[in-house]
Amino acid sequence: MKITRLRLGRDKNAAAALMAASDPWRKLGLRKEHCAKTFSVPFRETWAAREGKAIAGFVVITMYGTFRGYIQVLFVAPGFRSAGLGEALMRFAEAKIFARTPNVFLCVSSFNKGASRFYRRLGYRKAGLLKDFLIKGSDEMLLRKTKGPLRDFTAARPKGKTNGKR
Repeated sequence: MKITRLRLGRDKNAAAALMAASDPWRKLGLRKEHCAKTFSVPFRETWAAREGKAIAGFVVITMYGTFRGYIQVLFVAPGFRSAGLGEALMRFAEAKIFARTPNVFLCVSSFNKGASRFYRRLGYRKAGLLKDFLIKGSDEMLLRKTKGPLRDFTAARPKGKTNGKR
């Protein structure tokens, strides 16, 4: 499966519909209109895996702000779950993020036990707890995977770029 940038409005609309019909977004009471806003915020990148023309999954990352390197959304369509696509999307997002910053952040709802196990297996550790953040009675756990302190990090030079020296 190839992972490419999700750019077209109809594709973003389809992705929002998939999210709204699935947990944890359904349990959080987020309708399609709420989910669609995920794709319109500046400084976010959406990358989709496709099976033919169908969106099999996607990942949304934010590369701006204090938590630069934040995975906003990881989604795998029901028919593609438990086949390694979620892990492939995470590895893809981590490679993009770790090229620019030493930390990857994400939040997971306290009720989403399967996702919590998945992220722990991939090396994410709890960095904080946001009590009653999205809905009352459900906390969001801030998770982090790191290569080291931000101040010690040097970003990878983009391919094909030089520093002006010959």
